Amino acid sequence: MALKVKAKEQYQNIGKYAGTFRYVMMPELYTALAQDKVIKEAALRSGVSRGVMQACWDAAGEVIKAWATEGHSVALPGLGTMRFGLRAKSVADVNKVKAGLISSRRIIFTPDVDLKEELAKTAVQITCYDRDGKEVKRVTSTDDGTVEDNENEQNGTGSESGSGNGSGGSSTGSETTGGNGSETASVEAPVIDGATPFDESTEVTISGPDGAEIRYTTDGTAPNAESTLYDSAITLTDTTTVKAIAIKNGESSEAATKVFTKNGSNVGSGGFETGN
Repeated sequence: MALKVKAKEQYQNIGKYAGTFRYVMMPELYTALAQDKVIKEAALRSGVSRGVMQACWDAAGEVIKAWATEGHSVALPGLGTMRFGLRAKSVADVNKVKAGLISSRRIIFTPDVDLKEELAKTAVQITCYDRDGKEVKRVTSTDDGTVEDNENEQNGTGSESGSGNGSGGSSTGSETTGGNGSETASVEAPVIDGATPFDESTEVTISGPDGAEIRYTTDGTAPNAESTLYDSAITLTDTTTVKAIAIKNGESSEAATKVFTKNGSNVGSGGFETGN
């Protein structure tokens, strides 16, 4: 098993490398597996019927959502824990504390030790393509296998507040994402804005760090350097998941995600942003 990555030679329009070609890495195969396929495979491996597996899947999803919205850190079997949090600015004056300080709501996933170890030991296979799309090199990564810990994310702005008191222990309070820390995000994730839920249509805007280009998707797939370039507001008329990244000096931010739900659809309303 290996993580497949491609490094494609691309012309840089902005940043300190503007006017030059540089190799930009991105996932080679980033397939979104449908829920039905996952359930089918899980049913085969467990020996239970697909109907039973579907019922368990649906029930677990409802429980996780209900407990997470109550402030619990919820265990995801074999994977880690999930909780809800906020990214917000800090103020010195208690009289200035208000909801307007919140810049985004977040879904925070913390992988367990076994999952981190599996990722750390997985090789990274890189295929390089020149500006004409011709394969010019293949290499297997020899990096040290460091795995990011999103519990210690640093972005130098504001703070992240979250709570958890689910199984396996309890923790309540706030997490500081500004100031001193072990990690600093090189590129800040963009912010996705727009009304949700909406009736007929909604206008979506995406903003990012100065000098960065924004790439986005609306089909649920992870954005990369080849995704649609954001240059003006997006009009949505159906329930849609918008994902976006900021790219600056050849480096990409984490993806920001926001769900825009049309009233009357059978998809639950969302509106959570993730990433640094």
